[in-house]
Amino acid sequence: MEALSDNFVGMIAIILGLGLPIIATIMVFVQSMKKNRLDKEVRQLIIENHTDAETAKLLIDEPKKAPKQGTLDLGTLRTAAILLGIGLGTLIDWLAGVATKSIYFWLIIAFGVGIGMLCSFLVEMYLYKKEKKQKTTL
Repeated sequence: MEALSDNFVGMIAIILGLGLPIIATIMVFVQSMKKNRLDKEVRQLIIENHTDAETAKLLIDEPKKAPKQGTLDLGTLRTAAILLGIGLGTLIDWLAGVATKSIYFWLIIAFGVGIGMLCSFLVEMYLYKKEKKQKTTL
């Protein structure tokens, strides 16, 4: 009975691991198609009703503007540092031979995440100081 349970858990893990990204990709595609269709309908209604330019600008979403030159967007840095920390924790667990059912497994991974967040914080502080210094010299 335990072997059947292990096989079932493995099969579910494989299905979810491979199926969820595929389903997510399909849903994003469907959502973008619906958005494009609705945007087209709004534009057609604006043209048919002879709406003035000021009202049309309010009804149609303008494309998002690119961030200003010199501003820092560090979300990717934080995410990458956390993922590297998780990878570091998992590597340490694997090298130490810690069982996944043990609390030490999760503690080492949490420690890796903490190291990743600390590294991200230090890099962000360095970049903010550098940016502030550049702004004062200009």
